[in-house]
Amino acid sequence: MKKPIGRKLRCAVYTRKSTEEGLDMEFNSLDAQREACEAYIASQRAEGWILVPNRYDDGGHSGGTLERPALKRLLDDIENGRVDVVLVYKLDRLSRSLMDFAKLVEVFERCNVTFVSITQSFNTTTSMGRLTLNVLLSFAQFEREVIGERIRDKFAASRKKGMWMGGYVPLGYDLKDRKLLVNKGEASIVRDIFKRFIEMRSATALAQALAKEGVKNKRGKPIDKGFIYKLLNNRVYLGEAVHKGTAYPGEHDAIVSRELWDRAHEVLKDSPRTRAAQTRAMTPALLKGLIFGPDGIAMSPTHTRKRGRLYRYYLSQSVVKRGAGVSPISRVSAAEIETAVIDQMRGLLKEPEFIVSTWRTMCDEEEAMSETEIRAALERLDPLWDELFPAEQAQVVRLMIRRVDVRLDGIDISFRVEGLARIARDLRPITEQRSAA
Repeated sequence: MKKPIGRKLRCAVYTRKSTEEGLDMEFNSLDAQREACEAYIASQRAEGWILVPNRYDDGGHSGGTLERPALKRLLDDIENGRVDVVLVYKLDRLSRSLMDFAKLVEVFERCNVTFVSITQSFNTTTSMGRLTLNVLLSFAQFEREVIGERIRDKFAASRKKGMWMGGYVPLGYDLKDRKLLVNKGEASIVRDIFKRFIEMRSATALAQALAKEGVKNKRGKPIDKGFIYKLLNNRVYLGEAVHKGTAYPGEHDAIVSRELWDRAHEVLKDSPRTRAAQTRAMTPALLKGLIFGPDGIAMSPTHTRKRGRLYRYYLSQSVVKRGAGVSPISRVSAAEIETAVIDQMRGLLKEPEFIVSTWRTMCDEEEAMSETEIRAALERLDPLWDELFPAEQAQVVRLMIRRVDVRLDGIDISFRVEGLARIARDLRPITEQRSAA
C-alpha cells in the first residue's frame, strides 16, 4: 500500500554565475546547477516536491549585491505565494554577503518558504541549522573579500608596470590588444585644446568655440567645459599610468609634451580665484543667476573682444553643454536685456498697485510704514539709481527681481514684493531727513 502524498510543494531553482564567460555555450554553469537541483527535486517526489516552470537564472551578476533581476523575480513570486521551496546548488549562489543573506532568510521565514542547498545539508527552521548557515556564509564572505584583495593587488601591480587596465579609452588613443595606441587625428585635437586653453585662459570660452566648430569627443558628443577640465588633468597624455594618485611610466606614447602640460597647469592654478575674479570684474552681470531662456535653462554671462571692444552676452547653458542649435535663443545682448529689465524695474517703483502690495506686506511689522511713506521712499530710488556703484545696483536688482524669462516675443519679469518692502525700509531715513530739512 502506497503512502498518501500530502500537499504539493512548489520548488524554484535559483542559479547564478558571477561572470558572463562561457554563458554562450550549449551547456554552461547555470545549466549544470539547474540540472543538479532538478535531480534533487526528483528524488523528493515522494514528499510532494514539484518543479515550478519559471527559471531564475542570473548570469553575469555578483553575489555581493541583491540587485539581480532573476532574484527580484523570485522574491516577488515568494511574496505572492507561488513558491514553497527555494533550491540552490551551493550556498554562495544565493548570496556571498552575510547581511544580505540574513535579509533573504527573513523573507523566507515570513512567507513559510524552505531554503535548501543541495550540496550543504542544513535546516533553516532550527537554531543549529541557522548557526551552520551563518558559519558557511562567513566563510563565503571571507572568500569574496580575499578574491577582491587579490584583484586589487593585481590591478595595482599592473598599473605600476604602466599597463592599461581598462575603462573609457581617452580621446587621442585607440585600444588594441589591451594597449593604448595614438590616434593621430584625435591626438591633434587634444594638443589643440591644450594650446587654445593656454591662449584663451577660459574653459567656458574654449567649449563654446569648439561647439561652433563641431568638435566632438570620443563618443561623438559636443565637448563641454567639464570634459575640457578632465582632459587637461589626465596624465595619460603625458604617457603615464596613474594608480591612487601616484603616476608611473606607461607603456603607451605621450601626446602632449611636459612643457605644454606645465603651461596649461600654470593657467589652471590661477583659475579658481584669479581668472574668475578678473572675468567678473571685466564683465559686470546684473542678471547673473536670475535670467533663463525659453527652454527654462539658465543663461550665464560671457563676453568677447573684437578690435579692442568688449561685447557682453548672456549665453544659454544648453549651448555650452550640448552645442549650438539646441536652444531657440542661444544668447542675448547683456546691455540690451539689462537696460530693458532696469527700465521696467524703475517704472515699477511708481506703479500704485505695487506700492499698495508693498504696504500690505509691511502691515504686520512693528515699524510699519504708511502708504505715503512707502511711495516717497520708492520714488527716491529712481534718481539715486545712476549714483549707485555696480555692486549696489546688483544688490537692488536681486532684492527686487526673482526671475527673468527670455521669450521669443519678449521677456517676463517676476518681482519680489518683499524685496520692495526692504528697499522702502532702507530708504526711509533718507526720506525723513529730506522732509525735516
